[in-house]
Amino acid sequence: MNEKQQETDRQISEAALVAWVRQAAPYIHAFRGRTFVIAFGGEMLGTAQVQALAQDFNLLASLGIRLVLVHGARPQIDAEMQHRGLKPRFHKGLRITDAAALECVKSAFGVTRIEIEALLSQGLPNTPMAGAWMRITGGNFITAKPVGVVDGVDHLYTGTVRKVIAEEIKADLDQQNVVLISSLGVSPSGEVFNLAMEEVAETVAVALQAEKLIFLADAPGLVDRKAQLLDAITVDEAAQLLSRRVRQSAEVARVLPAAVRACRAGVGRVHFLDRNADGAMLMEFFTHAGVGTVMTRAPLVRLREATADDVGALLGLIAPLEADGTLVKRGRELIEMEITRFSLLEDDGVVVGCAALYPFAGKKAAERSGELACLAVMPEYRRYGYGDQLRQHIEKRAKKLKLNKLFVLTTRTAHWFIERGFVESDLSTLPETKRELYNYHRRSKVFIKTL
Repeated sequence: MNEKQQETDRQISEAALVAWVRQAAPYIHAFRGRTFVIAFGGEMLGTAQVQALAQDFNLLASLGIRLVLVHGARPQIDAEMQHRGLKPRFHKGLRITDAAALECVKSAFGVTRIEIEALLSQGLPNTPMAGAWMRITGGNFITAKPVGVVDGVDHLYTGTVRKVIAEEIKADLDQQNVVLISSLGVSPSGEVFNLAMEEVAETVAVALQAEKLIFLADAPGLVDRKAQLLDAITVDEAAQLLSRRVRQSAEVARVLPAAVRACRAGVGRVHFLDRNADGAMLMEFFTHAGVGTVMTRAPLVRLREATADDVGALLGLIAPLEADGTLVKRGRELIEMEITRFSLLEDDGVVVGCAALYPFAGKKAAERSGELACLAVMPEYRRYGYGDQLRQHIEKRAKKLKLNKLFVLTTRTAHWFIERGFVESDLSTLPETKRELYNYHRRSKVFIKTL
C-alpha cells in the first residue's frame, strides 16, 4: 500500500470516528444518571469476549451510567457438582437444589463472583480500562423464600425473590459504585437459597425502575416464526411469541418470561444482546439502528402530524434530497408556514421520514384532488417499508378530506409510484393553480391515483 493510499485510509477512519462520536453524543447525554441492570450467566466467563465485555462495562460506568450487574453461575455449579460426583436435577428448567447441591451453588458463586470482580478491576496501560477504577460493591440485597413443591416436586433450597432492598442498592449507586449481585438470596431465618438469574434481574430492575434491563445471552435477540431476527418488539407481541411457543435460543427462551414481566412492571426497555458479539452493548446503546432486540411497552415506530417544533428536524431530513435535486428546495420560512401539511414518521423518537398533503378544491366535487409531496425517508430506513407507510397515511388523510384523486410530481421515483397504483398523466389533469406553478426546468412527470 503506497503512502497516498495510507493517508486516504487514515482520513476515512478518522472521519468515521468523528461521525460516530457525534452520533453517540445525544445518547451519552440521555443515559447519564440512568440505571441499567445487565444480566448475564456464568457462561460469559468462558467466552472469548469476556475481556471486551468487562471493558465495555467500565466504559458505561465512566459515562455516568448507574450499573447493576446480575450474574448467574449455572455452568460453574454443574462443574462443581460433577467434581463431587453429583448429578444436576432440573424441573421445567429450574434447578432442584438439595443440601449437597447447595454447597456446590455457594462454592460456584463465590469463585464466579471473585473472577468477575477481578475482570472489572483491571487497569493495565494501553487498554480501554487504563486509569479507571471501578468500585464494585454488593450485599444482602435480596430476601428470598423457598419455591416449595411444584407439580409434586420439592425444590428444597431453590428459592424465589421475596423482596429487593432497593434503597440500599440506590445508596451504593449514588456513591458511583457498580453493584454486583449474585443470584443468591437469604431468608429472615438465615437460610440461603439458589435463585434464577433472570428472576433476580427482573425484580431488581423493577424495584429500581431501571431505564434498561439487558440480557446478554446466546443469540443476537428474539426471532419471529420464520426465525428472522426482530429489531424491536412490543411487550404484547413478545407475549404472543411465548403463547405461540415460537422457538428461541435456549437462554433467550429462559429469560423471555422475566423480560415480559419486567417491561409490563415499568422497566423502560428490555434488550436482548449476543454476549459473543464484540461491542454489542455499545452498538445497541449508542447507535440509532442498534444490533439486538429491544422490547418496549409501546411501538418504537409511530406516525404523527408535524408541529412547529419539528421544523428543524424536517429541514435536516429533506436537505440531502434537495441538494441532489430529488426534492424541490423549500426554505425554513416556507416549511414553517406549511408545517401542518406534513406528516412525520418517527423511529425511537428520531424523525426518519416525512410526507405532505396539499388539497386542491375543484369546481365540482369530482375534481377535488390533493398533491402528495415531499415524500422522503432516510436512506438507512428505506428497507423497512416506511415510504409505503407514509404514502398510505397520506392517502387516508386525503380520503378524510373527501378528495377523489391524489397526484405526485416526480423526477426520480416514477416506477416506485407506478408499482403503487399511480398512473402517468399530463399537465392538463392537474388543478389550474398547480399548473400555473409547474416548473418546466425540472420537467417532473405527473402521476395520478384515484382514491
